[in-house]
Amino acid sequence: MADALETIQHPDGRVELRPEAAQAIRVSPLYNEDLAPVPIERRNWTTYNYAALWISMAHCIPTYMLSSGLISAGMNWWQALITILLGNTIVLIPILLNSHPGTKYGIPFPVFARAAYGTYGSNLPALMRAIVACGWFGIQAWIGGEALNTFFGAIIPGWNGLLGGPFDGHMGTEWLSFMLFWGLNIYIIYRGMDLLRKVENWAAPFVLIMTALLLGWAIWKAHGLGYLLTQPSNFHSFREFWPIFIISLTGMIGFWATLSLNMPDFTRFGHSQREQAIGQVVALPTTMTLFAAMSVVITSAAVVIYPHMKLDELWDPIKLVGQFHNVAVIAISMFTVVVATLAVNIAANVVSPANDFANAFPKWISFRTGGLITGLVGISMRPWRLLADPSGYIFAWLVGYSGGLGSIAGVLIADYWFVRKKRLELGDLYRTKGSYTYSNGWNWRAVLATLIGCALAWIGLVVPILRPLYDYAWFIGFAAAAITHLLLMKIAPPDEPQTAEAVMAKAA
Repeated sequence: MADALETIQHPDGRVELRPEAAQAIRVSPLYNEDLAPVPIERRNWTTYNYAALWISMAHCIPTYMLSSGLISAGMNWWQALITILLGNTIVLIPILLNSHPGTKYGIPFPVFARAAYGTYGSNLPALMRAIVACGWFGIQAWIGGEALNTFFGAIIPGWNGLLGGPFDGHMGTEWLSFMLFWGLNIYIIYRGMDLLRKVENWAAPFVLIMTALLLGWAIWKAHGLGYLLTQPSNFHSFREFWPIFIISLTGMIGFWATLSLNMPDFTRFGHSQREQAIGQVVALPTTMTLFAAMSVVITSAAVVIYPHMKLDELWDPIKLVGQFHNVAVIAISMFTVVVATLAVNIAANVVSPANDFANAFPKWISFRTGGLITGLVGISMRPWRLLADPSGYIFAWLVGYSGGLGSIAGVLIADYWFVRKKRLELGDLYRTKGSYTYSNGWNWRAVLATLIGCALAWIGLVVPILRPLYDYAWFIGFAAAAITHLLLMKIAPPDEPQTAEAVMAKAA
């Protein structure tokens, strides 16, 4: 094959381009330095780096508040935690399957998507993923801004009214805090992936320790665990429980459905397949469940400590910490929230769309410019509205987009593992004429499979009798798209590309 003439396959299975091949693709309009395959010597992320990445991403306010949405829907505490554990265990499967090509070939998500969708068709899944990430970026930036605002309010007298307001329901100092946190995210992205790795490495243990201290304080102050742990479920039979469980499980999968697509953005730096897989398996489901459990206990105790507060306010750690009177305690707590939110926001919500926007116009948009675009779109999506209703956040926002991302995951996994059997022509991923040109750069089979998956996942929104399909959105989208793609690639396989590389392959 042509690929064997231009790549080096190392004993551990990782592949890189030979220097002359790497130099040749630099002139391609599909190439820039941020999308290029990572050389072997720069693939230095270890098991700890991946575990720290997931621990720091899981330790965020939306994770903390997951249980609140499930309990408010009628579950008791252990039903909520089992739903969270099961959802994160299920989504771990596509995460690991899509992580493999990143480590093997050193390529980011949008370049990996070129194999299935075509060199230009990859923009469809990339931009679908990017838009969701922009929404998430805005949500996390707003949360981080709230933490900064609480911090400033503790140390600056009269802070809340300093800039007037309210404007669109929020004081001027809230908007300033939001923009300061937004700017901090953009600054780190402009410094690059190495700084991100360092931030994740120390943020993970720091946030865990500080949350454990808050947990210990809450139990001590309440003289016990509070009433939430004895509160019964609202469901008296399995038939009543099942509909809420399924839509909640889909929401839990939707929480990390984004990362199930773009983990190659991180695993492209992996030292080995074993290290990246172990780091993710150990950290993701355990940390998500543990952090959610800590939030249940802290909130349960807080009901006893602050009986004057509403339950939905007690689920919000920023409002809870705002009840403290010690300035130092508030400052440390809010610094912890800022660190936690910063770590998850950059890793989960900026890296991928930055690459995705760069993939659309490689010669015009760099990773840094893509990060700035992400930030601007995130603001335009008005994240303070998305966070206004916790139940809507889970049952509308998370479930809704999970169907679309599940469809993309189905195509990518079916294509890489079953159609191509883990073998990609690395150089052709960056050529306008090659194995992944298809029809003018678009593989209509993958596009059609994605559209069918999305249609089946979302049709329940407009056809009431098919509403159960929407409740299973991620599962329906994934299965329908994967099966359709496999059938179309079998029934109507793409023509062999007649390129110089293909001629070289036949001669070899």
